[in-house]
Amino acid sequence: MVEIIELISLSMNSTLRRNPVVLIHGIDDTSAIFERVTPALENLGWSVHGIDLVPNNGDVGLDRLAQQVAHYIDQTFAPDQAIDLVGYSMGGIVSRYYIQRLGGLRRVQRLVTLASPHYGTWSALLRPNLGASQMRVNSEFLNDLNRDVWQLERLNFTSIWTPFDSMIVPANSSEMSVGKNRQIWVGGHVWMVRDAKSLSAIAEALAEPLRIPQPC
Repeated sequence: MVEIIELISLSMNSTLRRNPVVLIHGIDDTSAIFERVTPALENLGWSVHGIDLVPNNGDVGLDRLAQQVAHYIDQTFAPDQAIDLVGYSMGGIVSRYYIQRLGGLRRVQRLVTLASPHYGTWSALLRPNLGASQMRVNSEFLNDLNRDVWQLERLNFTSIWTPFDSMIVPANSSEMSVGKNRQIWVGGHVWMVRDAKSLSAIAEALAEPLRIPQPC
């Protein structure tokens, strides 16, 4: 892993103005899930922040969790401070709700999702609570977000996923019709926040020059 991160460091534009990065975890996780992501990005010069969503088991809706993200960002950063978001699994959907429904589009310049069920996952049927039901295939919650997914074209958006994901079923539910889709070959869902290939992909997405937003 160290060698790959060092190569990225050498190839990245040293003049890049790095926004603070906020990491949003998945279901049943805490910010501790990013124990490899955080130091990797900090070593490359990013200021990295984590938030623990409560409750983290899906007992409340993802819209409620997104409100926690909005509150954290408002309390942590100056009003004119642009930020980047990295959302893992459920965290990617929470991040999208913040951006698309809670005004985050005014602040977020880059969004990276890791193995997020943008079009739902059948595994969500195994958990009978509100948060999980919102991540089911063809849920109204996801259908609503996807109706105006074009909003994500106004920022740098990258979806990173693996075809070996047994939690996101089907795995290509993480592929999106906008932004960039990057398929990486790692061994499973949790390895998206542990494998060196994924860490490299995250850093590269955060280092991309900003797109010029299209007129509304």
